[in-house]
Amino acid sequence: MAAVDASGSNGKGQGVETSVTYYRLEEVAKRNSSKEIWLVIHGRVYDVTRFLNEHPGGEEVLLEQAGADASESFEDVGHSSDAREMLKQYYIGDVHPNDLKPEGGGKDPSKNNTCKREYWSGFLNSHPTLDDV
Repeated sequence: MAAVDASGSNGKGQGVETSVTYYRLEEVAKRNSSKEIWLVIHGRVYDVTRFLNEHPGGEEVLLEQAGADASESFEDVGHSSDAREMLKQYYIGDVHPNDLKPEGGGKDPSKNNTCKREYWSGFLNSHPTLDDV
């Protein structure tokens, strides 16, 4: 866990100090039981322990996602704007930047050599070579 202060503006020309607490994914992963449930949703960490008994979908749903990134499951359900607003009260910090996946999930596409190889193979095969000219 790391806390970082960030300066911002309150819209009146005055600086506002805010503090963001960062959590490593390994720390979040430890919070995976009914005694303490943390979830990651879109890079933000939520302690939903107090919400366990109130969750309309049942506590099993939260326990299945406990200690992990629940972004996809959260979106698949199609939560209402009220549910999204309610989630804010359980926010405790952000995932540490070193643990964040690139947008779109998975690997960084710029490092995907298979994709590059397929592109160039297709390109070269569809164009004449010097021998063909």
